[in-house]
Amino acid sequence: MSRAVLVLENGQVFAGQSFGAVGQTLGEAVFCTAMTGYQETLTDPSYHRQIVVATAPQIGNTGWNTEDDESHGGKIWVAGYAVRNPTRRVSNWRATTSLEDKLVEQGVVGIAGIDTRALVRVLREHGSMRAGVFSGDALSDTDELLARVKSQPTMAGADLAGEVSTDAGYVIESDGPARFTVAALDLGIKTNTPRMFAQRGIRAHVLPSSTSLDAIKDLKVDGVFLSNGPGDPATADATVELTKQVLGEGIPLFGICFGNQILGRALGRGTYKMKFGHRGINIPVIDSATGKVSITAQNHGFALEGEAGEEFDTDFGRARVSHVCANDGVVEGVELLSGQAFSVQYHPEAAAGPHDAAYLFDKFATLLEGTRA
Repeated sequence: MSRAVLVLENGQVFAGQSFGAVGQTLGEAVFCTAMTGYQETLTDPSYHRQIVVATAPQIGNTGWNTEDDESHGGKIWVAGYAVRNPTRRVSNWRATTSLEDKLVEQGVVGIAGIDTRALVRVLREHGSMRAGVFSGDALSDTDELLARVKSQPTMAGADLAGEVSTDAGYVIESDGPARFTVAALDLGIKTNTPRMFAQRGIRAHVLPSSTSLDAIKDLKVDGVFLSNGPGDPATADATVELTKQVLGEGIPLFGICFGNQILGRALGRGTYKMKFGHRGINIPVIDSATGKVSITAQNHGFALEGEAGEEFDTDFGRARVSHVCANDGVVEGVELLSGQAFSVQYHPEAAAGPHDAAYLFDKFATLLEGTRA
């Protein structure tokens, strides 16, 4: 390993060794509290343009396999990776290569051997911020590296969904005969989402983020799905307008993560950037109607405005805040009281677990069945 440094925009520097590719990467520094599932994290398109700091101290034990990628084509989307102690040996029968070899193969610059606990405390106290990881020929004096970090745009105002969306539509067939067909708008969709649809007899047309209502109607779909994705939801005006058109047509709609923010905006709610966001697989969410708590996987740095159980008027009928985070009260779901549309901020498709919220796919299937009837 060669020398590497991570530089935050507040001027703090963390020195360690290179991990993965050698060079320079810039992005927003964020932390993920998941103890497992690093492959799913690194390939999640929602992490586009972010340097992920792993809070789990040892990373890489299970290597890398060909089955757990969450991006179409197996692309690693994180801008960089910061870890405390990369494992020296891969120990899993499914592994086809090591984590570091995969980072090198895809040119992902990382850093190891830093005090990730101290780094996470900085991000918790001061918020997620612009950062850079530098090694090899990219190394320079601190003032120069800090200038490079500050030269990059902030995540607020970043329009990124189009950068991670598919260029052309494709179809994931249902397991067995298709009961329903859904248009899944790819704003950064994870591969397990169409798989969850398929298990319930739903054929998914995965479509580019720029798809029009006419193109969706031409497919004669039973419902529309808005996927997760990166960036600032305040920039997604075209997708919000499409969502309004879908609601106006009376087509059933289900959204997750970025899709929750899009539906919320279509219903008239504002969004804001969180201090350090929710990223992990152990985050408790309360269902406002029942009080039931689900442990969820999450990855978001923006959120909808609102309060637990709040009801409000929209152009499409009454709506309410359906879920909130038990930790901080952040809005975790909205829905139309008519039942036509609902969304959650967390990830019910969570491939690395937990699976408490998988029932939401069944809820959507029931909605499609009731609408058709």
